[in-house]
Amino acid sequence: MMPPQVRSKRWSKGFISHCVGVCMLALGLPAGAADRDLQTLMHGGLERHYLVRAPQAMPGPTPLVLVLHGGGGDARNAEQMTGFTAKAREQGFIVAYPEGSSRMGKLHTWNAGHCCGYALKKNIDDVGFIRALIDTLSARYPVDARRIYVTGMSNGGMMTHRLGIALGDRIAAIAPVVATVFGDEPQARAPVSALIINGALDDNVPPAGGKPGGRGARAWDDDIQTRPALDQAAFWGKANACAEPPAQTDIGTALRWDYRCPPGRDVGLYLVKDNGHAWPGGQAGSRRGDTPSTHFDATDVIWKFFAAHPK
Repeated sequence: MMPPQVRSKRWSKGFISHCVGVCMLALGLPAGAADRDLQTLMHGGLERHYLVRAPQAMPGPTPLVLVLHGGGGDARNAEQMTGFTAKAREQGFIVAYPEGSSRMGKLHTWNAGHCCGYALKKNIDDVGFIRALIDTLSARYPVDARRIYVTGMSNGGMMTHRLGIALGDRIAAIAPVVATVFGDEPQARAPVSALIINGALDDNVPPAGGKPGGRGARAWDDDIQTRPALDQAAFWGKANACAEPPAQTDIGTALRWDYRCPPGRDVGLYLVKDNGHAWPGGQAGSRRGDTPSTHFDATDVIWKFFAAHPK
């Protein structure tokens, strides 16, 4: 059951330009490299950074949630926009905000396989970085190995899909937000419950699929296509041996699809009616970025889903 609702071709320069432009607008400008809270992890010969917020008291195994920023964002940006730190404080879990890579310490991106920017161009090992980060945090804190979760927005949501596929032996559930799949994903290593959230008004990653749009539409190559939002759910439905077709419900603030899955697994999709390329219920990005829905709290919905789905 889903939680209660809260009313292969590589991408080219066109997409790279789009990600460091439109995706940055959606997420807000990076907060800057001089963040004293940032911690460092060496991986693949690179100095990688992350923020971590942990409860003062952890009497037993504690859930870990990784939150991935979008293209052009950074760790602080993801923390501010999603509000996951406040949710972690309220519910008593550890939350970490890893940062992608960049050429000059700005416009961080993730190598999600087909996207984005510097990380894609340099073929950065972001899967290995996240695996190493999970190991590092598990050595430092009493992380519950059965309750490790990943969510992310836009390019971070695409990376969330990739991590679910590659690290299914470590990750219990994922929640990509305003993201997409591309149709050539490899088979997932293990079943991973998935909650997908897209915006009905999203021009950058259109929920119907097709040519990306938005303010940077001219930056995209003519042959670049995204898959429909429902294809994300279908991919994870198959990976979890769920039955087709999913049941569709109109919950007022969103359309919702639920797959019928084996016990302990769930796959679902929310298409938020008044949301564009933004984190529903979160803080807005730059003045030119899309305004998030004020009627759907993605952070709350995602945490309830995660809490209900241990490994």
